[in-house]
Amino acid sequence: MERNLMIAGFGGQGVMTMGKLLSEATCQSTDLNVTFFPSYGAAMRGGTANCYVVISDDEIGAPVSNSVDDLVVMNGPSLHKFLPTLKKGGTLFINSSIVKDPIDRDDITVVSVPVTEMALEMGNPRVLNIIMLGAYIGYSNAVPEQVIYDGIHHKFEHKPKVIPLNDKAFKTGLDIGAEARQ
Repeated sequence: MERNLMIAGFGGQGVMTMGKLLSEATCQSTDLNVTFFPSYGAAMRGGTANCYVVISDDEIGAPVSNSVDDLVVMNGPSLHKFLPTLKKGGTLFINSSIVKDPIDRDDITVVSVPVTEMALEMGNPRVLNIIMLGAYIGYSNAVPEQVIYDGIHHKFEHKPKVIPLNDKAFKTGLDIGAEARQ
């Protein structure tokens, strides 16, 4: 099993945090091989940001691919730039709060999640990436959900007050992803 994921958006949406959390949690809690390859635009907040995550039970030949199994897009420009890299039969996860453009492919599955709105409703816009990570894991089962819960607890061990909100955000996304899978 090898799964190639690209996460793309603009700085400040937690794109790198999402990829890094998935990668580190998988490395720490499983015997799977993982690569994380970030790419930053010229600006920090508001600039483009994307990363590749490859999870495999075999050795990984390259951390970046011209075609991905799964694509998470958090904004419109990322959709236009990276949609062609999504394999036929792949899954596109979109932040439907921001990405309003029609998807002109019928050979992929689209999972729309209004993560920006949901995060605001939860009282903290910074958890939008954790909601989307939950949707990805809930749909793909790329790793067991407990792996990510453990990763959240490890990442925020020095900020214990934010753990319950992040757990709730992840669970919310998990439920959306699992429902979309059915």
